[in-house]
Amino acid sequence: MPIDLTSIPILDHHCHSFLRRATPYSALEFQRFFSEGGDEGIVAEHTPNSVFFRWAIKEVAKFLECEPTIEAVLAARAAIPLSDLGVRMLREANIPALLIDYGLGGSDRMSIAEMKTSLSEWRIEPILRLETMAQELILKHETFDQVIEAFVATVEGGRAAGHVGLKSIIAYRTGLAIRETSKSEAAEIFTLVKERARRDSTLRLADKPLNDYLLLRALEVAEKQALPVQFHTGLGDNDLDMLYANPLHMRPLFESSRYKHVPFVLLHASYPYVRELGYLASLYSNVWMDVGLAIPFATVDIPSVWRQALSLTATSKILFSTDAYSIPEIYWVAARWGRWGLSQVLEELMAIGAFTQEEALDAAHQILHGNAEKLYGVRL
Repeated sequence: MPIDLTSIPILDHHCHSFLRRATPYSALEFQRFFSEGGDEGIVAEHTPNSVFFRWAIKEVAKFLECEPTIEAVLAARAAIPLSDLGVRMLREANIPALLIDYGLGGSDRMSIAEMKTSLSEWRIEPILRLETMAQELILKHETFDQVIEAFVATVEGGRAAGHVGLKSIIAYRTGLAIRETSKSEAAEIFTLVKERARRDSTLRLADKPLNDYLLLRALEVAEKQALPVQFHTGLGDNDLDMLYANPLHMRPLFESSRYKHVPFVLLHASYPYVRELGYLASLYSNVWMDVGLAIPFATVDIPSVWRQALSLTATSKILFSTDAYSIPEIYWVAARWGRWGLSQVLEELMAIGAFTQEEALDAAHQILHGNAEKLYGVRL
């Protein structure tokens, strides 16, 4: 029996702000939103031939009521103000709440305040990105002790400041094999990092002893407050070492008695390590599985992502997000394809007698919004 999930709202617990744009995008600029590749040749020559791009253009063209070509789509969207396009697409996608990681840089990115103004009917809450915050503190303060004190204080006051969770991109910087580091070793590395920051007046924190030391201090705070901590895992930025983005590297943290009350939210389905993440989420009560970014990027493999997730992991441990970071179309496509893939797998479970229709709908409610509501304390 077909199962329709369009009426079930999505709490998008992992996403980013819209990009501002005063002038229309060129075809090449628009193509970039459909690729994780940093290679210009990939974006220019091969992204137009990807399933993601070709399928998305057809889907978006239907929404915009134009011809399914990039030229027609660009012309149609250019005639709609960004705020109007965002409202229309998020409303149709039935995404009434966004938990936004505002740590992505760039003067062309909307602030949380601007997003709330643009989407006045939406529930919007911030997520605190740890590495970005640490970089700002290193640029601001002179000594290691000053930075650590300010870092811990910021994390401790995160919830009071309105943040509903923390976020780490350590997978992209130094990998998920996070290990306890002595204060002296971290301080020694800090000296070199600070010299680099003074010289360049900017900083990308990618020094393993210091990254690990800071993250573990944040986890100590999260343990006391039961504050959710999101971790990028699997696919993402093109400069990551995929071998060290495997969530199995994090098992020592999950085994440690020091972090038993930290809700670990592992993002991106850890794609292609989906089964590994499903295993961890099935084993540890404080590990949660998110499927954002893998959906929509995995396209025809999206039902397989859902099958792998549901094969081991309880429906009460899986969360959906878009991880959209640019234009409204990505939020809309991710929601559309996410529901499509999930409904397909739930129908399969009903067909083999594993789920009743009521259980399938209950699972969809859990995954699309219910689990995130409980985890972050955000109600729709």
